[in-house]
Formats: sequence, C-alpha cells, structure tokens
Amino acid sequence: MNSLNIIALDPKNPQHARDLVDLLDLYASGPSGRGYGLEVSVKEKLPELLASQAHYRGWLAYRNKEALGLVNAFLGVSTFRAKQLLNIHDICVHPKALHQGIGRALLEHVEQAALGEACCKMTLEVLEGNKAAVGAYLKAGFKPYQLDPEMGQAVFFEKYIGIDKE
Repeated sequence: MNSLNIIALDPKNPQHARDLVDLLDLYASGPSGRGYGLEVSVKEKLPELLASQAHYRGWLAYRNKEALGLVNAFLGVSTFRAKQLLNIHDICVHPKALHQGIGRALLEHVEQAALGEACCKMTLEVLEGNKAAVGAYLKAGFKPYQLDPEMGQAVFFEKYIGIDKE
C-alpha cells in the first residue's frame, strides 16, 4: 500500500477546495452525517468562507494523489487554562478507504499541529451511535468531558437561529 501524505488544506487552492467539498459531501451523505449531501450553495460558498476565517485549520490526506481524508478544525480558547485549544469540527475518511489507518494518521498529524500552536487540548463531538469513531477517539486518547463527576458528562446542544434554520 502506498504511503499517506497529509498536507495543510488551503481553501484558496482550487484542487484543495474541490477535495474539501467532495469529502465533506460524502460525509454529510452517510450514516454518520445527516443522510443527504451538501446543498449546491454550501459547496460554492464553503471554501471562500473557510479561507476568510483566521482561526480555521484544515488538513487533507492523500494516497496516490487521491484525497481520502479530511479534517476541518478551528482554534478556540480554553478559558480555564488561558490557552488555545483546537476543536475538530469534521473528520472524515472516504468510504472506500475506511479501516486503513487514515483517521488515526489524521488525528496524530492534527495533534502535532495543535502542539505546534501551543494548544492545551483538542476537542471534538461524535454521535454516540458511531461506535467505530467513538472507539477510534478513545484509542487516540480522547475521553468524555466532565469537570466534576457529580455533575456528569458534558452534553452537546445546538439551536438554529436566523432564517437559515434546518
């Protein structure tokens, strides 16, 4: 098997933008996404929007010049530590390349990048029914978030606002 090449994603690069949108569309379409692909308007706007965000960080994993993995992440702040953190917003692997170590390689690469930016931690969210991803994240050293066991684990919520509600 040929080696994997992980590179920083430049949303202004036309090839990177295509690979970003293609992989994210596959992810959105699948069972751990929302079950249907991205709207055309999202595909058109997303690379430019990401490029305009100073806190955006992205990576693409290639094998034989084919994009097989993607991470979209954003720098944030741990207020309890007064240090940067890196939130992994999306991590996806092409369905034909699952169980080939691409996700693990991406997580390792992103961790090194986060350390290079002096981040104190990485965060992510995952659907509890996505057992493969949960297992991979636990194996990579992630754990459910809690401050005080008496208060329980953190729960992720969302609320759509404005006219673009789902």
